[in-house]
Amino acid sequence: MVNSLPKAPIKRSKLEGLKERSQYLREPLKLELGQDTTHFSEEAVQILKFHGSYQQDNRDNRIKGQEKDYQLMLRTRSPGGFIPPQLYLTLDRLADTYGNHTLRVTTRQGFQVHGILKRNLKAAIAAIVKSMGSTLGACGDLNRNIMAPPAPFANRPEYGYAYEYANRLADLLTPQTGAYYEIWLDGEKFLSAEEHPEVKVARQRNTNGTNLEDPEEPIYGEHYMPRKFKMAVTVPGDNSVDLFTQDVSLVVIADEHQNLEGFNVYVGGGLGRTHNKEETFARTADPLGFVTKADVYDLVKAIVATQRDYGDRTQRRHARMKYLIHDWGIDQFRQTVERYFGKSIAPLRSLPAFRYQDFLGWHEQGDGQWFLGLSIDNGRILDTDGLQLKQALRQIVEAYQLPMRLTPHQNLILYNIQPEHKQAIHQLLEGAGVKPVEDVDPLFRYAMACPALPTCGLAITESERAIPSVLQRLRLLLERLGLGQEHFVVRMTGCPNGCARPYMAEVGFVGITPETYQLWLGGSPHQTRLASVYLHKLPIAELESTLEPLFVYFQQARRQDIDSESFGDFCHRVGHEALQQFAATYTPDRSQAKSKDKGRIRYRVNLREPVYTRLKETAQFQGRPLAEIASDAIETYLSQLPGQPPQN
Repeated sequence: MVNSLPKAPIKRSKLEGLKERSQYLREPLKLELGQDTTHFSEEAVQILKFHGSYQQDNRDNRIKGQEKDYQLMLRTRSPGGFIPPQLYLTLDRLADTYGNHTLRVTTRQGFQVHGILKRNLKAAIAAIVKSMGSTLGACGDLNRNIMAPPAPFANRPEYGYAYEYANRLADLLTPQTGAYYEIWLDGEKFLSAEEHPEVKVARQRNTNGTNLEDPEEPIYGEHYMPRKFKMAVTVPGDNSVDLFTQDVSLVVIADEHQNLEGFNVYVGGGLGRTHNKEETFARTADPLGFVTKADVYDLVKAIVATQRDYGDRTQRRHARMKYLIHDWGIDQFRQTVERYFGKSIAPLRSLPAFRYQDFLGWHEQGDGQWFLGLSIDNGRILDTDGLQLKQALRQIVEAYQLPMRLTPHQNLILYNIQPEHKQAIHQLLEGAGVKPVEDVDPLFRYAMACPALPTCGLAITESERAIPSVLQRLRLLLERLGLGQEHFVVRMTGCPNGCARPYMAEVGFVGITPETYQLWLGGSPHQTRLASVYLHKLPIAELESTLEPLFVYFQQARRQDIDSESFGDFCHRVGHEALQQFAATYTPDRSQAKSKDKGRIRYRVNLREPVYTRLKETAQFQGRPLAEIASDAIETYLSQLPGQPPQN
């Protein structure tokens, strides 16, 4: 019997009570939306998340004694990253009409629009839905956007299966409440696509208690999930989706004729943690077993029901499914899932090693058409003096009506490109300042950062605005050490929640105090292994002095009997103790520095605090070192003074 294990304690967290009183995600959101205020109450904010939006305030604009600069971030639900042309053009327009004139690709293959005011939120969501989009379930305690490899190959059936089942499972686990359409479209229901008939049947099928006696939410019930729930579907060998970080990952298994047989299933991944709370931790997923395609819906529902019924609803910090599996062990978890499933789960099928792929550059689609993957720094689509990316994408999508797939690494892919249009698209992007992939520094190409300050309420320190200068400093350091051809996976977050997945990186920076980060080392270049903490507090000003000895050790001791041992693999192999011992006895050898660095003396100049603040903000915005900008500014000023001595 499913009920043979004890249920979670009756006592529930405050948010559980709020969900219960919300009338299936309606109140107090519906009431407060009609009020002439600049922001929602905390209770309404929690329900708003289920509808795809977070309330934020711009901390750059905080003024003591005045109301916060309230605004809303809106996130799309886009299974597999699919964005039809009409939806992209709508989002582009909304960013200018209601937002901050930028779009941001998320690490879960959706778009975020930042800077929307409360009075414009309903119009923005309605426009998205009417353009074949949705925001329902992009946030909140339910199944989030389901990820899939973004490559739109027409001649590789396994990629088609992954995308197809990402959509089907997203539909299966979509909230059934009518609140979304009642609130944002006055009850008018728009459907971007018809559900597959199998999904409708599977949702209503109640196997051993997977469904609840709840007419509005048969799978979730009025309390929904204990915490957010994340899924991905991928193909053998393709780890573009960071499959080991998901609550549930499915891997397509096809026969020799490329007919779908079923899926390997992994469970229990998750990265969010809390500083100084050792009971919280990042965790990679465990293999659960194999499921046939006929049974995949029932198995997914059985996993969801296990977490729904036994996940911790008293301590939200302990509520993710990874903690349930950690506490029980994978065998007890599997046994409970099998009780809901009604049968044993088959053993895992053999698979090749997983490798990271980003699909950037030009690729043949397999049907006579092409797709183009564009590298986007931190996923931020905007126009600046040197880059007109937002304008260029709008022109391309308008002219050629191209769909796109967003990638799990904050990039995007334009596809269904006719061969005769390739050159025109290339020239348009080149004229807008968009670099071809071969000109993108791999340090930047494989890096990710979360938005952090000024809008994220959880941010402790900078991330998106800091990482360009960090990457530039790393590149300069590597070049000075004779490692200019090296690159590795760098990820940065402004807090420990891990939205940019820093715990899987070769080098991860996790914000812990202002301008200070935990340094995580030893992840895999293919994101198949967790990193671990090397240094609990790294002031970012000490970046070079901290990493130089590690890079030198890597240079001296990396394995030569394997193909280019990566920095992350090296750190994992030798271990943190060896790294720390080498760093403790390291003495910099400046004799090997480049000639321009030989004999360099660094002078200290004291600045007034307002000047230093402006200098730091400029450095973060431009992604350049403070010293470089200060030197350029002083040199320019001195050159304009009358009666200056001639320069040597």
